[in-house]
Amino acid sequence: MCGIIGVFNDKDAFNKVKTALAILHNRGKDGFGIANGHEIQHHHDLKKFFPLKDKNVVGHALHAVVDHIPQPIKKDGILVANCEIYNWKKLNLKYKFKAQNDAETLLSFLDKFGIERLDELDGVYSFAYRKEDVLYLARDILGEKPLWYSYTTDNFAFASEKKALEKLGFLDIQELNPRSLIKYDISANKIEFIFREFFTYLPEHIGSFETLKEKTAVLLDKAIEKRIPEKKFGLLFSGGIDSTYLAKYFKDKEYDFTCYTAVLDTESATIPSDLEAAQKVTKELGLNLKVKKIKLQEIPPYLKKIVPLIEDSNVVKVGVALTFYVACEMAKEDGCKVIFSGLGSEEIFAGYERHKNSANINQECLSGLRKMYERDLYRDDVLTMDNNMELRLPFLDLELIDYALKIPEKYKIKGEVTKYILREIALEKGIPKEYAFRKKTAAQYGSKFDYALGKLAKQQKFPSKSAYLRTFYPSHNLKLGVLFSSGKDSTAAAQIMKQQNYELTCLIHLKSENPDSYMFQTAGTELVEMQAEAMGLPILIQKTKGEKESELKDLEKAFQEAQKKYQIEGIVSGALFSTYQRDRIEKICDKLGLKIFSPLWHKPQDKHLQDLLEKGFEIVLTAVAAEGLDKSWLGRKFTVKDIEKLQKLHQKYGLNVAGEGGETESLVLDCPLFTKKIVLEKTEIIEEDKNRAHLVIKKAKLVAK
Repeated sequence: MCGIIGVFNDKDAFNKVKTALAILHNRGKDGFGIANGHEIQHHHDLKKFFPLKDKNVVGHALHAVVDHIPQPIKKDGILVANCEIYNWKKLNLKYKFKAQNDAETLLSFLDKFGIERLDELDGVYSFAYRKEDVLYLARDILGEKPLWYSYTTDNFAFASEKKALEKLGFLDIQELNPRSLIKYDISANKIEFIFREFFTYLPEHIGSFETLKEKTAVLLDKAIEKRIPEKKFGLLFSGGIDSTYLAKYFKDKEYDFTCYTAVLDTESATIPSDLEAAQKVTKELGLNLKVKKIKLQEIPPYLKKIVPLIEDSNVVKVGVALTFYVACEMAKEDGCKVIFSGLGSEEIFAGYERHKNSANINQECLSGLRKMYERDLYRDDVLTMDNNMELRLPFLDLELIDYALKIPEKYKIKGEVTKYILREIALEKGIPKEYAFRKKTAAQYGSKFDYALGKLAKQQKFPSKSAYLRTFYPSHNLKLGVLFSSGKDSTAAAQIMKQQNYELTCLIHLKSENPDSYMFQTAGTELVEMQAEAMGLPILIQKTKGEKESELKDLEKAFQEAQKKYQIEGIVSGALFSTYQRDRIEKICDKLGLKIFSPLWHKPQDKHLQDLLEKGFEIVLTAVAAEGLDKSWLGRKFTVKDIEKLQKLHQKYGLNVAGEGGETESLVLDCPLFTKKIVLEKTEIIEEDKNRAHLVIKKAKLVAK
């Protein structure tokens, strides 16, 4: 949609804003604007701006969809916004604003109410609003529209894209968590965070399946309709239920649109599954489909552009980005300024494997929605903006989400069928069952672009796809703190995130006085500092009494300290199936503006243990507390035979194979993250009863590997 930038308490603010606008020019090619607290300039050519001698300057790159009204705009306050407010006309009428578009309505709304009533806005946005000596920064609650900031003891800056602030030389650049607002006191150079409440999945709706289905269909169609532009538009099309539902709606309403599909040119009889499905569906429904096939040798030039653009070399993100970007190129060539995607359907209607495995499906849906701004939304925004297009996501409509999260889980997953209620609605809309119930294939696999990345990595003799992609974006994706217990799960999670090109900045350990803590391991934690040394990482140790719920305050304190001391942007958790643990960690992270990564989530427990041993993890158990276990399990090297024994005990007693229910605790002595290995020299086993014992480590040392 648009690009926004602001620099405060910086004597070179004007030049920095002007430089940033040149970087953000693809976000808006309909004009630029620069303002301080008193003067505003608008030009189509950045060279025509005359210098503003002010330490506080904001700028805007315009992508006009609703009328051509340049920004910044000023009334009582000054606004730069990247917004699409779907109910702007209703607000305009209700409050008699006399605005000509959504941005003007937003300014009038903020002038009248401040930031107290943002929930009245139906749409997506990121904005900076200045009134006198106070600046407010905000995003829509899901984070569809991006916003980054940098704050030091000297100055403050914000921008739509991280790369703009990096180019200006700002450090410690953070993505604003969508559930937080920033209030910045310009004179004092002080910031304050204001937390916003997120969705809830309770209470569940009461009513028949037919009633829920009918209401959901109405809300979904309403969500689509409000996003329809006046001119022709595009649809990212895979032939899956989400894009097919959107296409059927557009077709029935006789809108001018085209479906776009991008895949690898396999040069074989086996065509990518997304292309096969897309061709079948479009033929059946009479849709206009455009396809682009990319040859293997054409992919590296795309990677040189796309990987730095999304500022991330994560394999999954890049695989999805390839198919997304190529499809957007086609839409751009056709003159589209708006493109639709079915993103979000998986999270509100439960479409992933992790939803099937979840003890609480709607809680899992909510968790996924919290993470979308980091995982999907920034990537997709910059890809569409680089093609000078606006992305619209009907499945992430606020009213639809609020309703869908409370649909009983039995109507979301039925047997092996995910998104059951959506598929049933699709049948009633006239979509043939073959397409309404097509099993999901992730975009990177359905397009075969993930296969292409693997083949290119192998051709270039890289050990992994991650290593290959790192050459296109040498910087680490994010700075992460690892919630570290000393055990196998937190160490394995850290290993995975490092392999995915994230920077492990520090370890965070909660030292609990309570051996029966609900959240934190105690046995074997004597060696956490030695493990940190083996990894070459600093460790932050926070003491806690280990009392239920109050220990979470200590966890929050530790995260805050890590933010301050190591500038971490996210937290790595080793949670596998414990919703108690993960939910609490996520809420703290959301409150503090930290991203959360749980790379082991719902990984089969026996497969997890097997993978650790195959990757060279040397593990000992430090505590046992379950029927079928005894002191003989402690202090010795964990083996494949032990996994087999645990599987049998699971079948007999139901214990958790990975020990996440407190049945076992572990200590990692060596793994690929370690530059040295730990040798236990003196230990003692304390037996409490025949099924309960723990290991006390009295002496250990680090040795060369």
